[in-house]
Amino acid sequence: MRVHIQSQPDPALCETLDADVQVTHGAPPGDAYTVLVAGRPTPELLTDSVTTLIIPFAGVPAATLETMRARPEIAVHNLHHNAPATAELAMALLLAAAKSAVPVDRRFRGGEWSDRGQMDRAIQLDGRNALVLGNGAIGRRVARACAGLGMTVDVIARRPRDGCHGPEDLRALLPRADALMVCLPATAQTEGMIGEAELALLPADAILVNIARGPIVAEHALFEVLKAGRIFAAGLDVWWRYPESREAWANTPPSTLPFHELDNVVLSPHRGGHVKDTELQRMRALAELLNAAARGDALPNRVDLNAGY
Repeated sequence: MRVHIQSQPDPALCETLDADVQVTHGAPPGDAYTVLVAGRPTPELLTDSVTTLIIPFAGVPAATLETMRARPEIAVHNLHHNAPATAELAMALLLAAAKSAVPVDRRFRGGEWSDRGQMDRAIQLDGRNALVLGNGAIGRRVARACAGLGMTVDVIARRPRDGCHGPEDLRALLPRADALMVCLPATAQTEGMIGEAELALLPADAILVNIARGPIVAEHALFEVLKAGRIFAAGLDVWWRYPESREAWANTPPSTLPFHELDNVVLSPHRGGHVKDTELQRMRALAELLNAAARGDALPNRVDLNAGY
């Protein structure tokens, strides 16, 4: 089986591929290939011989989605290697927000012990309710972790099954969502899903965690409820504004609003899937898909081009 990779592959990938998987990379080779590995494929790479596109990360860039909708004969798959790390960060944000860990740490570094006696700066999660939006690789892990903390868990999924609720149940479930865990893909249907009206339904001690995409939650509405103390806290790993270049990483606020001034927000710069061996995990996951394709096995993680993920 011939595979072409848009960028130069890590040596770890080649070491784990079956012998009958032949790999090229860079500019399109003269020989035909049936599998293309690219996050943002150019028209030159999408030759007539391509039957499968593998996006080497989770999610689908908007431009890639548009391109592939025009080529429905090509099966599109992506990788979920970062699901465990992202789910772990979701739980870290939840726990840090629930215990006011960041502002307490900041004050204690100066020798201040006053938070020791402030009972209202932490809430107990055991016995409370979690509402997980999304039942994909990340959402399922987050749901299990919340249950492991002693929480009752409701899950909303686009295709309700195995006890999950449908999107139409969102408004009914929000009033009992002590922890709202946003684990959804960004689509036209999910953008703005949690707006002012939805936030108003949350309990007073609710915590919102977003490790999905910023625009799923209304920026101004979330800021206002946090500033007013209308909900207990939030943990955010995804945002509404991103640096336009690597040079801009040094000084790009993640929002037009001063979330950084709020003590009840834990801020994280979209690093959920980033761990020490992320690239090694990516190469192993990619090798599993390529080896399965070479054997003629059905490939996991098929992208529904109509749904957008």
